[in-house]
Amino acid sequence: MGVDIRHNKDRKVRRKEPKSQDIYLRLLVKLYRFLARRTNSTFNQVVLKRLFMSRTNRPPLSLSRMIRKMKLPGRENKTAVVVGTITDDVRILEVPKLKVSGQHGPRVHVSGLAVCGWLPSCEL
Repeated sequence: MGVDIRHNKDRKVRRKEPKSQDIYLRLLVKLYRFLARRTNSTFNQVVLKRLFMSRTNRPPLSLSRMIRKMKLPGRENKTAVVVGTITDDVRILEVPKLKVSGQHGPRVHVSGLAVCGWLPSCEL
């Protein structure tokens, strides 16, 4: 007599597409799905995976944390790509020059932060 094995916990559950019906998010998914498939870049795969995430799993990134991370050595001329919201930080009085590409963010910061959206990146 055999043992009946429970197979209901075997399947790995992950999102294959975003739940949102936002057409601009869907266009980004279409673009990054193509780039992840046709290029050998893990960056495109990570961005695609994060575009699928729910809002609770896409926590916001504050401006002060982004400045702190971009001050690390070797990141002087790099572009910061944020899949999520960049929140304004009123404690920061002067924003250093940054290149940012983000999904959401404050329209204009007092010291000049403007998030341009995905494809064009801003120089601050």
